[in-house]
Amino acid sequence: MALYVRFEGEDGRRGAGLLEGERIRVIAEPFWEETRPTGETVALADVRLLPPCEPRSIVCVGLNYASHLQGRPVPDPPTLFFKPLSSIAGPDDPIVLPTNCGRVDPEGEIVIVIGRQVKGATREQAEAAIFGYTAGNDVSARAWQQQDGQWWRAKGSDTFGVFGPAIVTGLRHDELEVVTRVNGREVQRGRSTELIRDIPEIVRYVSAVMTLVPGDIIYTGTPGSPPEIRPGDVVDVEVTGAGVLRNPVAAAGQDQAGGSG
Repeated sequence: MALYVRFEGEDGRRGAGLLEGERIRVIAEPFWEETRPTGETVALADVRLLPPCEPRSIVCVGLNYASHLQGRPVPDPPTLFFKPLSSIAGPDDPIVLPTNCGRVDPEGEIVIVIGRQVKGATREQAEAAIFGYTAGNDVSARAWQQQDGQWWRAKGSDTFGVFGPAIVTGLRHDELEVVTRVNGREVQRGRSTELIRDIPEIVRYVSAVMTLVPGDIIYTGTPGSPPEIRPGDVVDVEVTGAGVLRNPVAAAGQDQAGGSG
């Protein structure tokens, strides 16, 4: 098992590395086909972690746990949508609630990270194209989601596409778990074995119509019924092996530090 991260130093320099305890072993980019250490190490405390990859596409699967459907029929075909790249946020970045957006919920999810170009894949080819997994938060403005014909602003607002802190490799797709906590209280828990459409099937289905390239990510769906979040809350999403993705919640217009890219 290895943990891949991206980071930014105090001097603004960005890079990638393997997270090893409290230090990062710097590696050359891109790292999808080969991990090439540069010989440099940096202290985790001296850098800011960024989203662990730079996707070309962000694909999301909706309504993919029975516990989230709450008695509704399973969507057929499955419900898929995109998040814009402008929605990306990373570890410790604030989730900013837009003005007059109404209720906003967190959605903790297992996120697939693609490691090789794939199109029209079989299940076996789809699984082979997966580089690893990370934690994601598909932040969702519920009123906008219900009112709009598309989910573009409900799930695509700035900072609503949160993922990180690390990409974990070497784990099987059927041994993952996601846990969401708000202010330290557990509000969601789900396992990859509970997905209605499992991880290889998701990649296969997406690749049937679009080419996936290294760094692309796919949110696999959220379990249960998450609660509303408000300014001042802190949301943690933990995925097996990938660490804890922690983000404070802020109202639009509040002073906000950081920002990922």
